[in-house]
Amino acid sequence: MLQVRSSLGGKMPSIKPTILRKFQCYGNGDYDPKQPQCHLKFDNCVGVSVYNFSVSSPGDSPNTDGIHLQNSKDVLIRSSNLACGDDCVSIQTGCTNVYIHNVNCGPGHGISIGGLGKDNTKACVSNITVRDIIMHNTMNGVRIKTWQGGSGSVQGVQFSNIQMSEVQLPIVIDQYYCDKTKCKNQTSAVALSEINYENIRGTYTIKPVHFACSDSLPCTDVTLTNIQLKPQQELYHMYDPFCWQTFGKLYSPMIPPVGCLIVGKPSSNKIQGESDFC
Repeated sequence: MLQVRSSLGGKMPSIKPTILRKFQCYGNGDYDPKQPQCHLKFDNCVGVSVYNFSVSSPGDSPNTDGIHLQNSKDVLIRSSNLACGDDCVSIQTGCTNVYIHNVNCGPGHGISIGGLGKDNTKACVSNITVRDIIMHNTMNGVRIKTWQGGSGSVQGVQFSNIQMSEVQLPIVIDQYYCDKTKCKNQTSAVALSEINYENIRGTYTIKPVHFACSDSLPCTDVTLTNIQLKPQQELYHMYDPFCWQTFGKLYSPMIPPVGCLIVGKPSSNKIQGESDFC
């Protein structure tokens, strides 16, 4: 079980029903549930270990994240099967030192960092590793999503050894995330840097790579190594890789070619400011 320190006096926020929520929890406890339900949430937690966790919800069930992390550090998620109507794992602001491996994801929206920076807030996420993952029939594969107008940073992210099968958008950075019909354009953004993608292969149904980075604060040090993504069926209406204001490095093989990524760094007038540091 996971130990919870109740003497911290933290007030439990109002939330929708979940199968389990841990708020301000500390300790070396493990959580090994058997319930076939979604929604496992950890907020303000340290030293979390989740394993052999299986959840199953219809792919069209709204807002059913498999595991939701916020303001938590030193988190291990492994050897689990997550089928949900939203993100298999959702990593929100305040998370650092998160290690996710040997997870099957699908259906669902993939494994996501964000959305971050909503309502002009500051978001800080660092040292995230996602590896040895199988994704089947998901909307996204590995995704970072931020709202316009936010601040803070996401840095030190590693996505590696990921098998995609019939995934709509396997690799996504979206700094124009909006869950409404229309969102106001804003200049400030959460800074993204040191994002690595390695050994990601399989099939997609819409577009293999989508990098939509901020005009004012481009994504930097984005590295792609050994990416091999092929269309599930040639008859599908496919899109080429898309990049906007994305700077970094490419290492072959690269299928398809991601020539839209700009090798190098942005100009000095588009660098991280003091408000973006965490």
